[in-house]
Amino acid sequence: MNWDGDAYQARFDALAASGHDVHGEAAFARSLDPVPASVLDAGCGTGRVAIELARHGLDVVGVDLDPSMLAAARQAAPGIEWIEHDLATLDLGRTFDAVIMAGNVPLFTAPGTHAAVVAGCARHVGAGGALVAGFQLGRGYSVADYDEHCAAAGLQLAERFATWDRDPYPGPGGDYVVSVHRR
Repeated sequence: MNWDGDAYQARFDALAASGHDVHGEAAFARSLDPVPASVLDAGCGTGRVAIELARHGLDVVGVDLDPSMLAAARQAAPGIEWIEHDLATLDLGRTFDAVIMAGNVPLFTAPGTHAAVVAGCARHVGAGGALVAGFQLGRGYSVADYDEHCAAAGLQLAERFATWDRDPYPGPGGDYVVSVHRR
């Protein structure tokens, strides 16, 4: 999939300018218990989540495969470490208190790579840390498959919600899921 980082970011800038809260994922990450000091924004896109977390003093690294998205992120926040890499094979040689996959990241990965993407993210979750992912349902990747991939990577479900605002997850039939898996 080819992205236009500037156009993608312009959409969120317009939403923010019209009064919409575009930082729900970052607020969710900051509300984890314990509050993470370090975060890997996996599939960071233009850096919206990572930049907001850094603004609140968290140590953040952003990773994305798309150079256009990362160019927009680097322009917006040159002080953050931005890495161009496939999440399925990612190995940064360090762990984080939280790894966040916001914005349907699992749905934008190559077909057949979901387990490898989850494993690539999970290997960066430190002891007691969390992998947090939010994505739409009914688009070829189920909650059951995601849970299975997390379990295979050594993570257990801790919390599940229907939104980044922590609305209760209704179970089967829901259209969006936010899951917190812990090491």
